[in-house]
Parts: sequence; structure tokens; C-alpha cells
Amino acid sequence: MTDAFPVTIYHNPDCGTSRNALAIIRAAGYAPTVIEYCIAGWTRPQLEALFAAMAATPREVLREKGTPAAQLSLLDGASGESIIEAMVEHPILVNRPIVVTPKGTKLCRPSEVVLELLQNRPASFTKEDGEIVSL
Repeated sequence: MTDAFPVTIYHNPDCGTSRNALAIIRAAGYAPTVIEYCIAGWTRPQLEALFAAMAATPREVLREKGTPAAQLSLLDGASGESIIEAMVEHPILVNRPIVVTPKGTKLCRPSEVVLELLQNRPASFTKEDGEIVSL
């Protein structure tokens, strides 16, 4: 199934939303390509391609919580170029998870947004915190 319908997740295992999105993908029967972007890092062309595919600006994908965004002066008036440069230097600045499938590319927050990108859905799914996801 995964060859005919590839799924890639840009994942941060320290993030509950990212862990839940990955678990939903696997519960739906996929064996996704998992890219731990905090380890692998980002390139400018890679980020620009993801933003274009999501029709999103760097500011819309900027993660503020638990990152050096404020210290880097990225919150008020920073250009998209400045934000991308900071994201390449500090991968944690990219919000997560980002999922890519033949149906599109999305920032999957909340985690159940990933369902819009999958051909198959899991029979049922319960998040780490016990919340049951409506499928």
C-alpha cells in the first residue's frame, strides 16, 4: 500500500501532536517515511517547497512555543526570508508535524488533520491523552 500511496511525515518525537499524527498514519496501515527534522535539519529549497505545497508563509509555519523565536526577533515584523534563514539554523522553529501524501501537504495541527491526507483511515483511534478521534 505504501508504494502506491507514499506518506512522509516531518516528525518531532518530543511533540505529542506529532506522535499522534504518526500513530494515526500507522493505524491506517501505512509505513510512512519518518524524517526527524530536528536531527536531519532543513534546507532553504526544502522549506520553500513545503511552504509552496501548503500555500503557507514562513510566519504561518513558525513555531513560537518552546523555541528561540522571540530571542531571534522573529515574532514582530521579521521577513519571510529572515524566518527561513532562522529555520535552517534552528530546525525546532518549524511547527510540526508536516505530512506529505499524494493528496497534499499540510501542517497537521491538530493531529487528526492528517486524516484529510490519507486514502485509508484507521478503524478507530485514541490519542495519547485518551481523547477518541472521530473518524
